[in-house]
Amino acid sequence: MFIHNFKYALKTLFRNKMLIFWTFAFPIILGTFFNMAFSNIENSEKLEVINIAIVNNKEFEENEIFKETFKTLSDEKNEDRLFNTKYVTEEKAKELLENDEISGYLILEEKPKIIVTTSGINETILKSVTEEIIQTSEIISNIAESEIKKELTAENYNIDYEKIYNNIIENIQKEEAKIKNISNSNLSYTMIEYYTLIAMTCLYGGILGMVAINQNLANMSNNGKRISVAPTSKGKVVFSSIIASYITQLVGLALLFVYTIFVLKVDYGTNLPLIILLGMVGSFAGLAMGLAVGTLLKANEGVKTGILISITMLGCFLSGMMGITMKYIIDKNVPIVNKLNPASMITDGFYSLYYYDTLDRYFFNIASLIIFAFIMISISIFSLRSQKFEKL
Repeated sequence: MFIHNFKYALKTLFRNKMLIFWTFAFPIILGTFFNMAFSNIENSEKLEVINIAIVNNKEFEENEIFKETFKTLSDEKNEDRLFNTKYVTEEKAKELLENDEISGYLILEEKPKIIVTTSGINETILKSVTEEIIQTSEIISNIAESEIKKELTAENYNIDYEKIYNNIIENIQKEEAKIKNISNSNLSYTMIEYYTLIAMTCLYGGILGMVAINQNLANMSNNGKRISVAPTSKGKVVFSSIIASYITQLVGLALLFVYTIFVLKVDYGTNLPLIILLGMVGSFAGLAMGLAVGTLLKANEGVKTGILISITMLGCFLSGMMGITMKYIIDKNVPIVNKLNPASMITDGFYSLYYYDTLDRYFFNIASLIIFAFIMISISIFSLRSQKFEKL
């Protein structure tokens, strides 16, 4: 029964012209428009070393972590340095920013603050670097606290706090900076658009999930009515339909990758396997979102499709599809929105592959998408179990 229903669901999905358009054709058409609109930008613009300033106050002088990190990222001997940093007073930093001589400046007070006048990719990078340093500082604090507790537990009350701190700093200094500038060789602004295009394609798979679940609901289709009275396992029928939807979705995603790589000549860099993995996980999250919409809403298929498309386009807009500065604006003003936005999770995972040497942030986004997917699936299961159809 599982194989039979799987084949039936697969044939039904591939014969649905509306689904084929939104899942297969629309992303390819949009990708073609991106290529036509942004190809000249890709050939003419590269991300240069970013001019910034740091207010050289007492707080900065006493913060070894910030000092050493920005020293490494601004080292003129390093061909891949990220920043050209000026250490100035606050008044001078304001003057440099007003004269557009720097993209922004950092001031350490009770908390580090980034001062900018515009929202762009340079400002986003400065913000990301600062966030990474803050996280590192928290790690150092936790390590120091742990070492002190060990000494106290051993009843050693003559603690050399300075030695503990210096040892931690020395270990940090031995490590390479987690963020590096590799943009001069393989980063283009248009990649952000292609990343959001992949995110959109993943989330459009929700339409497939919604259609698949509708085919098994007694109040949505004749097939659902037959399934509800048939002496078969409803779980197997639903599961086979979901698997068929996911495979169909992956076929659409594969076609997009093939088209962008071999026809549009998009260079995804050396991290293509990780990009594909993120796309597969993102597709799973999109499918789960479609299942939730399909089970929760009491509306016809057309209305549900419109809602899913609207949610997807809004999520992609907030993650930077219609303007690369939008993601930075949302992150700065209402960060919770993009933390809950699956499109932003996908694009942020792609950014991390370019901006970070480690995969910590990448796998954080992978985990976030999986958690999002299982929350959506849990909602779908709860909704399905609570539904009763008295009249078929």
